[in-house]
Amino acid sequence: MTRLFGTDGIRGVANEDLTPDLAFRLGRELVATLQAEHGADRMRLVIGRDTRRSGPLLEAALSAGALSAGADCYAVGILPTPGIAVLTRRLDAHGGIVLSASHNPFEDNGIKLFSSEGTKFPDGAQIGELVYYDRAEADYVDFLCGCFPLDLGKLTVALDCAHGATFRVAPRVFRRLGARVVTIGARPDGININADAGALHPEKLQKKIRASGASVGFAFDGDGDRLISVDHTGEIRDGDYALAIAGRHLAARQRLKQNLVVTTVMANLGLDQALEAVGVRVVKTQVGDRYVFEEMHRLGANLGGEQSGHLLFLDHSPAGDGILSALALLSVAVETGEPLASLATCLRKFPQVLINVPVRSKPPIESIRGVGQRVGEFERELSGRGRVLLRYSGTEALARVMIEGADGARIRTMADELAGLIRAQIGDV
Repeated sequence: MTRLFGTDGIRGVANEDLTPDLAFRLGRELVATLQAEHGADRMRLVIGRDTRRSGPLLEAALSAGALSAGADCYAVGILPTPGIAVLTRRLDAHGGIVLSASHNPFEDNGIKLFSSEGTKFPDGAQIGELVYYDRAEADYVDFLCGCFPLDLGKLTVALDCAHGATFRVAPRVFRRLGARVVTIGARPDGININADAGALHPEKLQKKIRASGASVGFAFDGDGDRLISVDHTGEIRDGDYALAIAGRHLAARQRLKQNLVVTTVMANLGLDQALEAVGVRVVKTQVGDRYVFEEMHRLGANLGGEQSGHLLFLDHSPAGDGILSALALLSVAVETGEPLASLATCLRKFPQVLINVPVRSKPPIESIRGVGQRVGEFERELSGRGRVLLRYSGTEALARVMIEGADGARIRTMADELAGLIRAQIGDV
């Protein structure tokens, strides 16, 4: 079964690639896996979803598979991915399932499992119980407010919920903590999730902040595990800024475990400089929050994340959580008395160019004619004052070309040339 998974579970077009039959079989196989791991006869699973139209269809099929294999399923409805992780622990469940394709368009859906690999189907002599757990949202709100019991009474917070799983929870959290809340992207209709909204399109939040005079803004993606912030001046602050701000703050108060931050190879070189300037070590992994988590766990770190906004505060939660990450940033602002715009001055970013090239196949990058030679020449030209990174997406048919350096125009030319070489040989025209 593991061959079906990318870097973030199964994803595909709902009812075409990701069918109810597949969801049913995955439900049964997950129960078999958990039974083998835990040795329990009666398994308990937490199942939640985002706002996609295909969610109820796949939820019903997956639940049916799990029930037929003897598991009890706690259906929590629409809830952010990190909320499922929280409830899996709170309900003492053996595993959790999220139906979401994160930032992908509404036609796609996905299955994320809070468990490991599959095994053969059991005989299935038992039938489980389906429990509609109506306290899920309230429990999750209590958890978040308990992690950061802040007084936000003086703030106006703008939220872009991407018409996704945070559309009810996020406003409830910030209002409970006393903030005045204004929202966009909070009217899901089943097909508008991530559509020109949320963490992938923070320009909408920029306009909202300027129009409303909000103190700060937070944009989430469809399943709520990603955060992009916007300060009161309208400047976008991505995951690199969040890691720099939180890392320096925790280190200064001796609360940064192992005195290190784990991030990925996509992080801007400015993040390295901002953290190393205060003696914090930066450790990098391949792209994907699962790899960041694994390295954090191995090293005993409590802070890590990605430029894209997947952030991990392991002192509070085992999963990336957009709302929790926003509260963590606000806690720094409250403790220091500085707004996000001021805190963000600790990081000076290198110019960075990222080009996504649609591809029809994924041969080794170094095997693409001319690419290796030009990369070597560009790296020599940058002389340690920049970098070239080429990689394939783990979830999409894309090759990513990323270059950083002091001269924005020059690195754009370099990136265009490398993208052209890739496009000419394996591009999906």
